[in-house]
Amino acid sequence: MTIKGKAYIAGVYEHPTRKADDKSLAQLHAEVARGALEDAGLTKADVDGYFCAGDAPGLGALSMADYMGLKLRHMDTTESGGSSYVIHVAHAAEAIALGKCDVALITLAGRPRAEGMATGTAPRNYGAGVPDVPFEFPYGPTVVNMYAMAAMRHMHQYGTTSQQLAWIKVAASHHAQHNPQALLREVVTVDDVVNSPIIADPLHRLDCCVITDGGGAVVVVRPEIAKRLSRPPVKVLGAGEAPKHQMGGKIDLTYCGAVWSGPAAFAEAGVKPGDVKYVSIYDSFTITVLITLEDLGFCAKGQGGKFVADGNLIAGTGRLPFNTDGGGLCNNHPANRGGMTKVIEAVRQLRGEAHPAVQVKNCDVALAHGTGGSLATRHGSATVIMGRE
Repeated sequence: MTIKGKAYIAGVYEHPTRKADDKSLAQLHAEVARGALEDAGLTKADVDGYFCAGDAPGLGALSMADYMGLKLRHMDTTESGGSSYVIHVAHAAEAIALGKCDVALITLAGRPRAEGMATGTAPRNYGAGVPDVPFEFPYGPTVVNMYAMAAMRHMHQYGTTSQQLAWIKVAASHHAQHNPQALLREVVTVDDVVNSPIIADPLHRLDCCVITDGGGAVVVVRPEIAKRLSRPPVKVLGAGEAPKHQMGGKIDLTYCGAVWSGPAAFAEAGVKPGDVKYVSIYDSFTITVLITLEDLGFCAKGQGGKFVADGNLIAGTGRLPFNTDGGGLCNNHPANRGGMTKVIEAVRQLRGEAHPAVQVKNCDVALAHGTGGSLATRHGSATVIMGRE
């Protein structure tokens, strides 16, 4: 079964808050749900499918459906970290194609900033009984030091430099200056990035994403419903998802799961990397973007440093504009499932609704990619390709 053309994204919404001291997690989910439904021109009475991940309180989709008063035929609480919500778009399209639902609502919310979470530097303990934890936990893994290992290996093997990685942050900051909701709006230089404090060698503070509260939502619908709505329809063309395992410790740190999820998405969509006008790449760290771009086929393996250092990611001048809202590096990173915001900005680009300073001309094919877990150990990758009708 293919999902190409069998589902459309009809509504999107990104919560404006970046610090939600006065809102509960459930309230944030409900507010982004309302925003996306209003954007689509639908109501909660139209929703018969609901999707969320581990950021939802309680029993996930079950608890949130009760909280929001949704009457459902289908629900899904797939959890794969930062790739979760890219996967949810694909799963929603699949459910619609199979007739399991007609209007699928997908919501994300998080309060890591209000809760003072040390998202990148605190050890992650997934709990007793999780089979992939015991091998690595005695060595004190944190999010940032595991990504730093991937960056160090890429530098050793391919000659990638900190200055090249810095260009990714520079591009994100050029875009964030035009986003009034972005947490960091100041344009930075390569020197600013490489002179910021080292967090885990070779990653500097400005190589790391921001920590915010907030969230977002997407509404996916049947083609017949999309045609009668007033918003510009965005077609789901293809998707792919794949895990990368610990492999008993025999891990090549220079590639990610995009080497599998990307080709699957391109094959289903019937397009090539050269057809893509805009990319939303999960940017927990600058190295995440660089390795993902290589593995999706936008440049050869080992050439990511040169590709980004040529300014190719900057809208208006670059060959492949990325994260034109500022991304997780500058704009918004609620919870550890930032794939949702990647889908939202890709939809804005395809609708022609991005900020005029960063809107990509003739944007008819866009790609969103999420990474969940760590590049230096097991993780999930998800790729969704969307097109303008």
